[in-house]
Formats: sequence, structure tokens, C-alpha cells
Amino acid sequence: MNINTEKFGEISIDDNLIFDFVEPIIGYDGLRKYVLVEHSVNSAFKWLQSVERPDLAFPVTSPAFFDIDYQFEIPTEKADKIDLHSVESLISLNIVTIPSQNPKKSTINLLAPIIINAANKQGMQIILSNSNYPVRCPLFKDETI
Repeated sequence: MNINTEKFGEISIDDNLIFDFVEPIIGYDGLRKYVLVEHSVNSAFKWLQSVERPDLAFPVTSPAFFDIDYQFEIPTEKADKIDLHSVESLISLNIVTIPSQNPKKSTINLLAPIIINAANKQGMQIILSNSNYPVRCPLFKDETI
């Protein structure tokens, strides 16, 4: 299938690689279909591109790429909602904010990770309760926001 995107132009995607979000990304109700687009080979960043809205793509990454100590528990009701029963099937990503003026001041949202069950391609964004993780954690250790 081909989709038009604002960032990447027309891209060809495999229908089997489309993620179905059973709960929306916060603030984007009604959008359920996303695909991961590689920014560049071996990049720490990917783009979570909406299949339904060409202008919507979130930069995402894993905190591990930036040596950020990050662990969380997925509430049972959320895991059940995407039929996630093993960590081997889990894809966990976090949305990044990259300021156009100074990319070194980029931040990562640790409070609301995106979880995807790779086995059935279902996903959602969750908000961690009882967590001290920030919404805007600096990606680069020598930068502050």
C-alpha cells in the first residue's frame, strides 16, 4: 500500500506492518493506524507516521539509546487490551520533542510511553501512574531545558 506523508512524500508500506492503536495517542482521538518509518539507517530515531493523516508523524526512540535508566510496569488491564503476555513481543517507544532552533535541547516523554504488541500489531500510549518520570526529560546529558 502507498500512503502520502508530509515528511516523506509518498511511501510504500507493507499492510502487515501497520499498527492498530486500540487507545489513541493523547490528543489524537480517532487516529488508530500508524507505521514506523526509519529516519535513516542505524539512526536512534524512527517516525511513528499516521496512516490516516499525512501531516502527523511523531519522532520516537528508545531511552536506552541515550543511556537513560528507564523501567516501568504495564498495568494488567492495558496489557490485556493489546493481548500482551510476554516481554518478547513488546515494542516500547517514547515520543521525542525536537526544537527546530536547537536540536541539542531535545526531550523525551518518559511519563507516557507507547507500547506495541509486535505479535498482533496492536498498540497504545499509556500514562504511567505513581511515576516520577518527566514528560520532558533531556535527551542529551549536558543540556537542560
